[in-house]
Amino acid sequence: MKVTAVKPYLVQPPTGKPVCFVKVETDAGIHGWGESYTVNAHERALEALLHDLAPFLIGRDPFHIRHFTQAIYRDVAIKRGGLDLYCALSGLEIALWDIVGKALGTPVRNMLGGPVRGRIRCYGHLVAQDDGLTGPAGLARRAQHTLELGYSAIKFDPFPGPWQTWVERDVERTAVENVAAVREAVGPTVDILIEVHRRLAPRHAIHVANAIAKYDPFWFEEPTPAENLDATAEVRQKISIPVVVGETLYTKHDFREVFDKRAADIINPDICNVGGILELKEIGAMAEAHAVAVAPHGNNSTAIGLAASLQVAAVMPNFIIFEHFAGWDRYAAELSPDPIVQVGGYLPLPEGPGIGMDLHEDALARYPFRGPRRTTLLHPDDERP
Repeated sequence: MKVTAVKPYLVQPPTGKPVCFVKVETDAGIHGWGESYTVNAHERALEALLHDLAPFLIGRDPFHIRHFTQAIYRDVAIKRGGLDLYCALSGLEIALWDIVGKALGTPVRNMLGGPVRGRIRCYGHLVAQDDGLTGPAGLARRAQHTLELGYSAIKFDPFPGPWQTWVERDVERTAVENVAAVREAVGPTVDILIEVHRRLAPRHAIHVANAIAKYDPFWFEEPTPAENLDATAEVRQKISIPVVVGETLYTKHDFREVFDKRAADIINPDICNVGGILELKEIGAMAEAHAVAVAPHGNNSTAIGLAASLQVAAVMPNFIIFEHFAGWDRYAAELSPDPIVQVGGYLPLPEGPGIGMDLHEDALARYPFRGPRRTTLLHPDDERP
């Protein structure tokens, strides 16, 4: 069997971020689907890169997954990785595993050692409400509505304003008030996960984490800039809430430093940018040896990334929870004959061979890419001192 074609699909539904799927076809009539992580304003570049990498994959045996990814990194990129390269490679790697699983008639998880769990716990992001409520009251209402969808764990960012490293005291106070409001709204048994988006200096991260500890957060995600793991390690040493690191790191080599510096209790690598299925599994194995849990990032895992992530999460002994976006459920049945839907805070394992997910290409065409999402950039007069 040989690869015959690589076809990227940029898809942009009315809600949510643009998505980049990639279909890899073979001369045996078997195809595989992958998904590459998208970041605002690089979607066209990612699509072009997938087209540029296609000639290096066409004509190759799809079973030779590891050799292909290593050859691209070594011989094409000349050992110069980066976000776009790893996003593109992740999508292609996932598609190759999908082909192999379909050719062998078995789910990918069975080729990775077999499942250690039959379903995957997930958390939801707060779902917006058109009730006019803002501030802590608005967050509380959104949290309650998200629980009504079946989740037992929810994540939100409680910080207002631009993502400044140094912030004023009222920013800290607002964050604490928001966490308090959500905890009061959902009760003591719901897990609340706090997102910080890599924004704070250690001084602020430590102060806020210690202030919200009494509300029993499940975790404190990426409190400091990801490029400064020493700062993150400092925060972890001085707070009692578990620290999460990883959604902006790529390949096992980036994660080695997380473990060496003991910067995290939990890592959240994303299958659509770390290098794909095998790389995610190996990162998870490294984490297991360091007594670190894995909660795969799912910000871009809308369909294919979701199915692929579940295959790996199923085989990880140190997996704890998966990120899931309820907003994509409305498109699941339209885009795929095998939709995966959250029920009671859990996602079922796909039953079909490969990653267990296919896509309707005609449905993808209904949501063409319309361009980067418009972001309002602040001017100097808008910034806090």
